[in-house]
Amino acid sequence: MKNNSSTYFLFTFGILSFILLFGANLALGSVHIPLGEVMGWFFGQEFSKNSWETIVTEYRLPKAYTAILAGITLSISGLQMQTFFRNPLAGPFVLGISAGAGLGVAIMMMASSAFGWMIYSQGIGHWSTIVAASSGAILVLLMMSLMAWRVKDSMTLLIVGLMFGSAVSAVISVLAYFAEADQLKLFTIWSMGSLGGSQFNQLWGFGFAVFLGLVPIILMLKSYNAMLLGEAYAESMGVNIKKLRWAMIISTGILAGSATAFCGPIAFIGIAVPHMARLVFKTGDHRVLFPATALIGANVLLVCDAISQLPGSAQTLPINAVTSLVGAPMVIWLILRRNFSKEF
Repeated sequence: MKNNSSTYFLFTFGILSFILLFGANLALGSVHIPLGEVMGWFFGQEFSKNSWETIVTEYRLPKAYTAILAGITLSISGLQMQTFFRNPLAGPFVLGISAGAGLGVAIMMMASSAFGWMIYSQGIGHWSTIVAASSGAILVLLMMSLMAWRVKDSMTLLIVGLMFGSAVSAVISVLAYFAEADQLKLFTIWSMGSLGGSQFNQLWGFGFAVFLGLVPIILMLKSYNAMLLGEAYAESMGVNIKKLRWAMIISTGILAGSATAFCGPIAFIGIAVPHMARLVFKTGDHRVLFPATALIGANVLLVCDAISQLPGSAQTLPINAVTSLVGAPMVIWLILRRNFSKEF
C-alpha cells in the first residue's frame, strides 16, 4: 500500500510539473509573456497584446507539442531497447533507425553534388525533410525486421544494427564529402535537431505515428517484465518470444523514426530518461515504467527546449546540444550511482 501511495504521489507530482513546464515553455523565449497571461488564455481569457497570441499559437504551442511527442517517443523507445537487449546503455537508435533517417535526408539534400540528382528544392519545405527521413527510417526498419526473422539471438541483432548504422553513416560521409557548402550546411543544421519546424497540420501525422508505435506495447505489456530475466526464462513462462521481438522492433522503429523525421536526431533522451524513471519510481515493473518514462521524457524535453530558447535573447541553441549537455552528465552520474548488473 505504501508503494502504491508513493507511486501515486510521484505521478501526481510529475503531472503538476508537466503542466507548469508546459506553461513556462509557452511563456519563455525572446519575447517574455507573463505566465499568468498564458494560463488565463487556456481558460478563455484574451492576451493583453495581440502579438502575444500570435507568438503562442503559431510558434510556441506547436513547438511545445512537438517537444512532448518527441520526449515520449524517444524515452519509450529507449526503455524498450534496454529491456530487449538487457543493456543499460542501449538507446532508441541502436537498430540504425536514426542513421537511416539521416541517409534519407542526406540523399535529398546532398545527392545532387555526388550523383547529379536534383532532389532538394528550397520550395519544398519541411514536408520534404519529413518524407525523406521517414523513407530512410522505414527502409532500415524493414531490413532490421528481416534480420530479426533470420537472427534468433538478441545480442547478434544488436551487432547487426550497429553495423547497419555504421554502413549508413559511411554513405552519409561520402555524400558530405562531395556536397557543396550550402548543402552541407543545411544537412548539418538538420542533424542538430529542432523542435520548431512543425506546424499543427504536420503534428497530426506525428501524433498518429506515436499512436501506431504505442499499440504493440499495449498489446504485449505483460510480457515485458519477463524479458528482463532472459529470453529462455520468458519463453518458459509462456511468452511468445518471436512475437514480442517483432513488437519491440516495430514499435521502436515507428517511434524513433517518427521523432527523427519530425525533429532530427535528438541525443541522450532515450538513454537517460528510462534510468531516471527507474531511479525515481524505484521499480522494474513495466506497467509503471512505461507511463513514468513517458511523463519524465516529456518533462525533460520541455526543460531542454526552454533552455535552448535562451530566454530574453534572440538567439537559440540547437536542441541536440542541450540534451547532450544535460544527458551526458546524467548518464555518468547514474552509472556511478547504481549497479546496473543487478537490473539487467
